[in-house]
Amino acid sequence: MPHKFNAGCRHKFEKKRYRITNWAGYNESLRRRGDVTIWLSPEVEAAWCAERRKTRGGQPVYSDLSIVTCLTLGIVYNQPLRQTEGFVGSLVKLMGLDLLVPDYSTLSRRGAGLILPMKARASTDGPIHLVVDSTGLKIFGEGEWLENKYKTKAKRKSWRKLHLGLDLVTGEIACTDLTTDSVGDPTALPELLDQIDGDVTRFIADGAYDGAYDGDPTSDLLVKLFGVDVEITIPPLSW
Repeated sequence: MPHKFNAGCRHKFEKKRYRITNWAGYNESLRRRGDVTIWLSPEVEAAWCAERRKTRGGQPVYSDLSIVTCLTLGIVYNQPLRQTEGFVGSLVKLMGLDLLVPDYSTLSRRGAGLILPMKARASTDGPIHLVVDSTGLKIFGEGEWLENKYKTKAKRKSWRKLHLGLDLVTGEIACTDLTTDSVGDPTALPELLDQIDGDVTRFIADGAYDGAYDGDPTSDLLVKLFGVDVEITIPPLSW
């Protein structure tokens, strides 16, 4: 969040340093950061071309899966559509596949009305491990446009606060809420927890400068909703 209390004094706190104990694994992880090997699976190759439809009109050449694959590679490597077309073409040539690559205009046209397939939720056995935190979102509007074009004086920025709850095991978002910047984390927590259908066996949060979740109201709420066996991990603020 912007304008945090005591944000100007954070430079006085020494940054924590962690000693590396597994040098072999750490060295291998650094090496693998430069590994950009990409390969198309046989399933993608088999479903690259679109199925023929029986209705009147032109027949599609590329399936939705091929469009999604190309656009995903473009987003991952931060490439425009023309460079994405060349990148996928070189990949197909490298693999020796007899496949046509969608051109950049096809990617633009098909990507606008593309319906992405829903990802199946990972099944979890038993309670979840919930991680909760919040972050600030800046609202861009007329003020920023006038400031960039006419070099006017910046006005006071508008912010919203996004509260998120993440399942630590599956990595999925379990609950979410968007509030104004004046709503504190403990105030938004009951609304987040009401969105969770199952049980929570462990709750992990941050003890921020504004006393985000570190307090008796949070502990009492968790015990009331999930029982006394819930494990609460909220590190205290260290000065």
